[in-house]
Amino acid sequence: MKFTSIVLLILSTTLSFSQAGPSNFQNNYTISFENAVHHEAKVSATFSNLDSEVIALRMSRTSPGRYALHEFAKNVYDLKITNSTGKELVVTRPNPHEWQVSGHDGTIIISYILFADRGDGTYSQIDETHAHLNIPATFMYVPALKERPISVKFDVRKDLDWKVATQLIDNGNNNFSAPNLQYFMDSPVEISNHDIREVKVQNSNNKTYTIRFVLHHDGTEQEVDTYFEKIKKIVEQEKAVFGEYPDFDHGEYTFLACYIPNASGDGMEHRNSTILTSTRSLADGGMERNIGTVSHEFFHAWNVERIRPQDLEPFNFEKANMSEALWFAEGFTSYYTNLILCRAGIISREKYIEGLARTYNYVWNSPGRKFFNPIEMSYQAPFVDAAKSVDPVNRGNTFISYYSYGSMLGLALDLSLRNHKEGLHLDDYMKLVWNTYGKTEKPYTVKNLHRLLETYAGAPFANDFFQKYIYDSQMPDYQFLFNSVGAAIVKNKNTPYHGISFKYDQSNNELFINQYPKKDSPAYEAGLDKGDVLLAINEEKIIDDNQLKTVLEKYKPGNKIIISYKRIGKISKTELQLENTPVIKTVLSQNPDKKAMEKRDDWLKAH
Repeated sequence: MKFTSIVLLILSTTLSFSQAGPSNFQNNYTISFENAVHHEAKVSATFSNLDSEVIALRMSRTSPGRYALHEFAKNVYDLKITNSTGKELVVTRPNPHEWQVSGHDGTIIISYILFADRGDGTYSQIDETHAHLNIPATFMYVPALKERPISVKFDVRKDLDWKVATQLIDNGNNNFSAPNLQYFMDSPVEISNHDIREVKVQNSNNKTYTIRFVLHHDGTEQEVDTYFEKIKKIVEQEKAVFGEYPDFDHGEYTFLACYIPNASGDGMEHRNSTILTSTRSLADGGMERNIGTVSHEFFHAWNVERIRPQDLEPFNFEKANMSEALWFAEGFTSYYTNLILCRAGIISREKYIEGLARTYNYVWNSPGRKFFNPIEMSYQAPFVDAAKSVDPVNRGNTFISYYSYGSMLGLALDLSLRNHKEGLHLDDYMKLVWNTYGKTEKPYTVKNLHRLLETYAGAPFANDFFQKYIYDSQMPDYQFLFNSVGAAIVKNKNTPYHGISFKYDQSNNELFINQYPKKDSPAYEAGLDKGDVLLAINEEKIIDDNQLKTVLEKYKPGNKIIISYKRIGKISKTELQLENTPVIKTVLSQNPDKKAMEKRDDWLKAH
């Protein structure tokens, strides 16, 4: 990611360090993988030309693209810290993430073992298939030396035919560099026996870039070729949205993909690269199911990496990062994810329209809108973005993912613009945002987005949209918007709804409520709760899902039923009145008028 004015906080304000100095003042790292079978790497680093008595070393607590805390220091052990002659130095620990070192001779040499066994966009994974490295999860650093250039030597396993792929600057012989800490932290590395495909693309100014696809997998060359053709179509269609490619540093952009059984599904954007991980191989569903992450993450090369929220500047490696604009940064990117696949011909128009129902049902049937608007949903990111807690939470009733919420708002804004005035659409608004804040790399606020929409579509339109749907949590008129582009919302009539999610406990032969009932749903009003065991409906015994489905088919919305249930060993009964399901379907209209057909075609066609 781009952190235009990154300032890493220094806990001890009494310390003074030399900042960026001569070019030979650089931080040098080496990493090797002799014990990869046990998920260990050996890391060493040298920090020289130091002019302070006390030096603070840290492991990051956050990672570019993530908003929650991740305690990377927990995977570091066997740490040794010496001066240039090998003398061990005095170390104090002011907190779990920092080592303060004194008594050095102008140089500090450190070495430690890193344990790493999660292959995704946040953590690192080391085994005999690869070394998948997220830099903040791998390397200790000195915050005060953040402006120094960095050199890193990857001692790869030649016996495993490993090679290095990264957005770091390649200096040959597995030596790489970064101009400063911010670029280093933002540069994931995939070291494996991977396949590589490349294509040259060109901007309107005739500047050429290399788009590189690196794939660590167990599949065939033909599968890689087929998949890369899809990627090239995505790259082309996303350029069309913004009118040009970003000016990729060093003229390259790299997809770093691991589609292997021991990976964890994820996607993580970076300034000139992205991490793509999945347990699905291309032959086993990945050809279709992994491609959406490609679309999403490459769109971030514009939106988030360069069109950057002001409250993520500077990105803080020591604290959780919170932003008001994730509904736009992540959510509008999510809106374009499948739209781009449709425009590229990777999915059909029918599949695209039908697929909108899932996000629609999740967002607009959620009770969370009563509590938080999209901005406040964005503020929840440090609690939900791969964050962990041991206490139960009520997020099913209070939270809507800013990915999904923003995606639905992106759809609403796009179709509303198309109905507001001929020739207006979201693509051109995104171009305006790009040229104003992305191309110039000037961070924006939500107010800036509001004012820019005023410029594009007029103040009345912009004020109405932001007041109702961004600063408040009202629902757009999707029935009208869908109809305007030859699509429709179809309600499921006479389908009973109770608002409960069940899970079958095979060991006890019981069906229990496994999530908190939705607020204001029939089950919620009837006083049922998570953990209750369903025993019977109107005296008909219920044991598993099949029995429940069969019994419920006898009833219609409006019917009252008596639920027998067990809670903490006590058997009780309650009356529940079924409602009609709020779940809808989205479909292409069979006979839309000519104007709707023209709008649909302009919306969904390749650009």
